[in-house]
Amino acid sequence: LDLGGIFPPLATPFSPTQEVDYARLEENLRRYASIPFRGLVVLGSNGEYPYLTPPEQLEVVGCVRRALPKDCLLLAGSGCESTQATIKLTVSMAEAGADVALVVTPCYYRGAMTSTALMQHYTEVADASPIPVVLYNVPPNTGLDLPLEAVLTLAQHSNIVGIKDSSGDITRMGLMVHKTQQEDFQVLAGSAGFLLASYALGRGTGCCPGGTGLGPPVCQLARLCREGHWQEARDLQHRLIEPNTAVTRRFGIPGLKKAMEWFGYYGGPCRAPLAPLSPAQIEELRSTFSANGWL
Repeated sequence: LDLGGIFPPLATPFSPTQEVDYARLEENLRRYASIPFRGLVVLGSNGEYPYLTPPEQLEVVGCVRRALPKDCLLLAGSGCESTQATIKLTVSMAEAGADVALVVTPCYYRGAMTSTALMQHYTEVADASPIPVVLYNVPPNTGLDLPLEAVLTLAQHSNIVGIKDSSGDITRMGLMVHKTQQEDFQVLAGSAGFLLASYALGRGTGCCPGGTGLGPPVCQLARLCREGHWQEARDLQHRLIEPNTAVTRRFGIPGLKKAMEWFGYYGGPCRAPLAPLSPAQIEELRSTFSANGWL
């Protein structure tokens, strides 16, 4: 399965009463259709995945699948805290139309999540999954870094095709690429802030926030890297670092949704307990985009 290209993680639109707004989701999808994404990620961190009920999660996947061309890959988050629940949800995601399961590390009992425990978890999920599995390592949210030795072992599983790594540890990503060259395994950069570095390491690809309106430049950055136009790529990468940080680690999903509105998408509210940005934060976010030439 070729995961080369850009896979933006979608935000889940909510109505003013915090219900999933499927009509707004379809509107956003129609706009994304004009951008050369390789596929889309639903129910990742940007999708407020932990705040959706299982029926909502499946309906979101079904809604997106119906709107996508058949050649556009759909990656869907299916990670739960228990192995049993993860397997059940992964099977359901496949039935709803997902092409790939994106499985985040279980982290509630993080002290017990040793390499052995995590390898057993992912092996059982991959054995049972009817669709390929991508590991999802996002330490800023989980407080848990999937050990490198576990990743290298799991890379040998025939149904585990890659990892989305949002740690930002480029040395670690380089080792993953280097140590899995004999495997059918791909390392996806989990942020637009280090996408160029991912391509420079080889086998570059990315699950990067492009739903803010920066989807076209993120795809352009990927193209420049593939074609070897490194100076242009560096210049573009530099302009993406601060806005990307602002809508991920700095202001999070409320910042992402506010930025979406500036580019003509529907952002809308987050689900409680996520709070909207203050006026001062909105101004700071706008200044970050403006200073880098995006507004």
